[in-house]
Amino acid sequence: MDRLQAYAEAGADLLYAPGVSAAEDIGAIVRAVAPKPVNVLLISPEMRAADLQVLGVARVSVGGFLAAPARAAFMAAAEELRRTGSLPAASFG
Repeated sequence: MDRLQAYAEAGADLLYAPGVSAAEDIGAIVRAVAPKPVNVLLISPEMRAADLQVLGVARVSVGGFLAAPARAAFMAAAEELRRTGSLPAASFG
């Protein structure tokens, strides 16, 4: 919290709070640095952008978390190609 407030006072345009997932903590951060906008990293499936917006979060990041489902889909398609010689219909989507 102190570091984010120091960045706000130093003129940061956007404050980034990675690793924070509790609604109470996120709300406290937003209030502590207002009116500066806060960015939060989605780090669990329970976190929802709409809920963060209600808390006052201005921006949501996903980091590399989109890579895991993309890799899983790639591997499934590659396995089907290996097994059947064809790609799944969803590949042409």
